[in-house]
Amino acid sequence: MDIVEDKIDCLRITKSRLEGSIKVSGAKNSVLKLQTASILTDEDVHILNYPSTLLDAKIHEKMLCAIGKECTVEGGTLLVKENKMLTTSLEWSGRSIRNALLILGALVTRFGEGKVPLPGGCKLGERKYDLHIMLLERLGAKVWEDDQYLYATSRSEKLKGAEIHLPIRSTGATENAIIAGSLAEGTTIIWNPHIRPEIIDLISMLCEMGAKISVFGQEKIEITGVERLHGTTYSTIPDNMEAMTYLVATAVTKGEVEIVDFPTHHLEVPLAFLRESGAKIYQCKNSVIIKNCTPYPLSISTGPYPGINSDMQPILAMYGLAAKGSSQIVDLRFAGRYGYMSELNKMGAQSSVRNNTLYIEGGFRLTGTSVTAVDLRAGAALMIAGMIADDETVISNAWQIERGYDQIIKKLQCLGCNLSVES
Repeated sequence: MDIVEDKIDCLRITKSRLEGSIKVSGAKNSVLKLQTASILTDEDVHILNYPSTLLDAKIHEKMLCAIGKECTVEGGTLLVKENKMLTTSLEWSGRSIRNALLILGALVTRFGEGKVPLPGGCKLGERKYDLHIMLLERLGAKVWEDDQYLYATSRSEKLKGAEIHLPIRSTGATENAIIAGSLAEGTTIIWNPHIRPEIIDLISMLCEMGAKISVFGQEKIEITGVERLHGTTYSTIPDNMEAMTYLVATAVTKGEVEIVDFPTHHLEVPLAFLRESGAKIYQCKNSVIIKNCTPYPLSISTGPYPGINSDMQPILAMYGLAAKGSSQIVDLRFAGRYGYMSELNKMGAQSSVRNNTLYIEGGFRLTGTSVTAVDLRAGAALMIAGMIADDETVISNAWQIERGYDQIIKKLQCLGCNLSVES
C-alpha cells in the first residue's frame, strides 16, 4: 500500500509576539491509542475532539483502513466502521509509527494473530520494544520478527490473563497490556504501570465499550477479560503538550494569550516549576491566561507522571534560554535527548551537556538561521526560538512538528506569529 503524506517541508519564522485566544486540540498521545482501541470491536466507534490534521493520526487512519476498517472525519469527529472481515496482516510501505506495537496487541487479542511494521517515531535514544514482546509472551503469544515486520500468534484459542511485572514505568507497555488484556481469557494484572492522563483516557473509553478494568494507583491495574467489546462515542482529552507549548511560547515572547481547554489538573508539577520561574498563569473557568511573564532560570528533571514528561524538556529548554542566568535539565527517561541543542546553538544558544545534565546559559540574543527539526518536540522548540530570534529562522524537516500539533500553522497565525510555509 503506497502512502503519500501532504506535509510541510520548511517553516520560515521571524520575531513575533503572541496575542489572542486559542483552543487546545485533542491529545496526540491519547487519540492514537483510542484509534487502536477501535480494532477491538466490530461496532462503530465515534472519537470526538479529534485532532484531524495530525500527521500521526492520519497515518493511523490509513493503517486502520489497510486492515479493513473504514474511517470518516467530519466536524471534529472520527468515525471508525467495520463493514467487512479485517485482515490481521498490516501490509505497509509508508512511514511507520510506534503505535504499530499497540495495533499488534489489539489484533492478536481479538483474532489470535497479527503482523505489523516495525515501529517508527522519534529517535529518542534507546526505544526498543522488548517490553511489548515480553508482555505478549506472558499472555500466551508467540512473537518473532524479520527485517520489516513484527509477528504474533496466540498459542491457544485466546490470549490468557497473566501477571505482568514491568521493570520500568513504560507508557507504551502499559497501554499494550491494557489493550491485549481486555479480551484475554481470565484476569491480567499489570504491576508497576505508568498511570498518566492518556492511559486513564484509554481505560475510560475501553470501560465504556464494556471492558472491566480497575486501577490501583501506580501499584497495579487489574483487567478481567470479556468476550467482546461494543462501540462507543468518546471525547479525547485536551493535549497537555500542545497546551505547554503555547504557554511557553507566550511567556518567552512576552505575549498575552488565553488558552481554552487548558488541562491544568494534568500539569500541576510543570506549572508549579514555571510559576516559580516567573510565568504568570491566571486560571479561569475553562482556560488560562498567560501574560506579563519575565522568565527566570529553572532546574528540572523529567520523570514518571505526575512529574515532568520527557517530551516537555525541549520546550522548557526554550524557557531557560529566554531567562537570564543558568538553567539545568536532567532527562531521566531518555538519556540522549539533548541532540536538538546543537540546532539551537547554531542560533546563538549557550549550552553544554555534562554527566547527562543539560546546562543552559540563558539571556543571550538568538539570531535566525537555517536549522533542522530532528524530532517532533525539537521542532516545536526551534519554532519558539524563531519567535524570539533576530532575523529569519528557517526550519527544515518541519513535517515533524505536524506529527503532534493540530492546525499548528492556523493557530499560530491567528495569534500573530510571523511565519510562512513551504510544502
